[in-house]
Amino acid sequence: MEKIKGCIFDLDGVIVDTAKYHFLAWKRLADELNIDFTEEDNERFKGVSRMKCLDILLEIGNIQLDSNEKHYLAEKKNNWYLEYISKINKSDILPGTLDFINRAKKSGLKIGLGSASKNTMAILRGIDLVSEFDSIVDGNRVSKAKPDPEVFLLCAKDMGLTPQSCVVFEDAYAGILAAKNANMLAIGIGSASILKKADKVIPSFDGITIDILNSL
Repeated sequence: MEKIKGCIFDLDGVIVDTAKYHFLAWKRLADELNIDFTEEDNERFKGVSRMKCLDILLEIGNIQLDSNEKHYLAEKKNNWYLEYISKINKSDILPGTLDFINRAKKSGLKIGLGSASKNTMAILRGIDLVSEFDSIVDGNRVSKAKPDPEVFLLCAKDMGLTPQSCVVFEDAYAGILAAKNANMLAIGIGSASILKKADKVIPSFDGITIDILNSL
């Protein structure tokens, strides 16, 4: 196994928790379409592209629409989401995450971000973290959604690293699969029963040091 030279972070649920805002926006759209949409249903949306999420929502409601109607609804949902996150700031960074990133940088590791979100830059500007990353790959730069490894492979390439020298931090099952499909190590953030394909699972970054990388 190669020495770890880079850490690649997902955004939602790893660095900042915007999942609640996604849920509010999808719920608002579901209510408008008279679809019964629960937080349990929302779990299926983690790490999935916006259009794929809409397809799942319409499937739940047994509704069929043409591509123009779908794009209209996806844009509507995204505008609501942008309203919700417009007030996001550094206090929304999840506990321990910034400290971990700073320690990783000081130890000489490259820091990348790989997210399916097309709103990545808006969120990073809100929490003032844009300059922390050596590479930022978001939904505007890739065409394939996780579990396809495209987002992580491009991030590693940006940083001049081999996939085998990178470790990915993810909170979604699809994201863990994407990391493994990229031949990268994967640390899950959340439940071990859900993220069972990860090389290691932690509940959060709170109290976690970069020594965790030595245990992989």
